[in-house]
Amino acid sequence: MRSAVPSTIATAALGGLVGGSLAAALVIGFTEVLKAMLAVVSEQPTWVLIVVPLVGLALSDLVLYGFGLSSKTESVERPVRARAWRTFAAGASRSDLTGDMVECAGEEEHFPWRLAPIRMLAMVATVGLGAAMGTEKPAAYIGEAIGAALGDRWWRPFLRPAAVGGAAAGIATLIGIPLVGTAYILELGRRHHAPLNAERVTAALMGGYVGWLLHVALRVDLLRLVVPKEPPHTFYQAMITALVIGVLSGTITAITATAIDRAKAFKAKPIVRLALGALGLGAAAVILSVIASPSAAVGPGGGAITWVESAKASALTVLAVDILRAAATTSAAAAGGCGGLFVPFLAVGDLAGRVFAPSLRVPGDVAGAAGAAGGISGGYHLPFTAVFMVLGQGGPRLAMLTCLATVVVAGCAGALVARLVGHSYIEKRPHQLD
Repeated sequence: MRSAVPSTIATAALGGLVGGSLAAALVIGFTEVLKAMLAVVSEQPTWVLIVVPLVGLALSDLVLYGFGLSSKTESVERPVRARAWRTFAAGASRSDLTGDMVECAGEEEHFPWRLAPIRMLAMVATVGLGAAMGTEKPAAYIGEAIGAALGDRWWRPFLRPAAVGGAAAGIATLIGIPLVGTAYILELGRRHHAPLNAERVTAALMGGYVGWLLHVALRVDLLRLVVPKEPPHTFYQAMITALVIGVLSGTITAITATAIDRAKAFKAKPIVRLALGALGLGAAAVILSVIASPSAAVGPGGGAITWVESAKASALTVLAVDILRAAATTSAAAAGGCGGLFVPFLAVGDLAGRVFAPSLRVPGDVAGAAGAAGGISGGYHLPFTAVFMVLGQGGPRLAMLTCLATVVVAGCAGALVARLVGHSYIEKRPHQLD
């Protein structure tokens, strides 16, 4: 048994290295395409910023449900290879990237990597055309698909570590913090009770650091994190800040997570889901354009953060923008958008943190960074990922301590909200009917 451990670690390290390297390279190229598309969309007139994301959601649904097939209705005469890359399991939620990653955690040999191309088209339509969803889940999904495909084609013992390493590398490449990629894939895997054994941990560590190295070597700028520059003035102020911001960011993002989960489980035809989701997203975009700025209405939330950093808005206005951003992401997910929630939760948490920044008399960047970390802990229920994000982004020690305390408070607030509303975060569950 002991003699097998070095072999397992060596295989996992090799899988994480190869899978992570290829995944990181593809993720960088794919994310740069999404960024370029978002940049073009963001420069358009207000009416275009409102309409184009809705068109993107419609295209995403058309790709997944019009061009995509279902295994329960597909004709047996068609060659398997001709249909495998666009045939979804009966009852599968075709836009749910997280669901597939959680369901296959620890069993990556079952990961549907052949569906990556059709889902990438849906990601381009959803995220690239400005719907309120993020780039991190596409990065992790593509990374895991690359690793799973490598192992499935070449060497089966190589499959699991290559898939884990690829997913970790995708996140680390995007965010630029190696242990965030590692913690993200390991914490997400625990939703399916995937073991924290030597194989998974080694592959996740290797993938995270490979992704980070490529991020540094190529000097990519795929995601901007708010780094605190000035700490709270006193330790007491820091703790009050953590308590207030933690409760608010954890509560808002937890409610949002509950709404998104229930929206995904809503049993209706794709056209009905699209109509309802597009109506909600369009309404949120119109109001955001009026009370904030058109840029606050488009994309995963970066425009809203840029707006709040430069605008002298009242606390009530910032809170309204925060709630509208949460509603926009919920609507995009309900409509069948194919994208991530990590980045939108960063934005929703950041905005929540800035609501009380003036009254607490703390710097806006500290409040934003604490709220963003709280959003990941309370809304996405990834506290260790949030901790490594805080440690990796740096800043003054008291500012980092404030953010870490916010992670704890937000995690508790998010768990309490989830218990009150009867919501258990994303876990393995039977496929919902299309």
